[in-house]
Amino acid sequence: MSKRVKFALITWIGEDVSGLQRAKTGTDKTLVKEVVQNFAKEFVISDHKELDEDYIKNELKKAGGANYDAQTE
Repeated sequence: MSKRVKFALITWIGEDVSGLQRAKTGTDKTLVKEVVQNFAKEFVISDHKELDEDYIKNELKKAGGANYDAQTE
């Protein structure tokens, strides 16, 4: 069974951030992606409700490919 650790790249951009400031985060995110290249899923979040741990875990599980845990669920 695969027990590989999966990482998420989470970008937090608040709801009150202007379009120009949102665009500037793209440059910063590119620099981060050059250093941290091993992540399974990228999330761009602007609301606390989107930062649900179960949702993120499920998305990472989907991004990982075959789900060998499905036999025990």
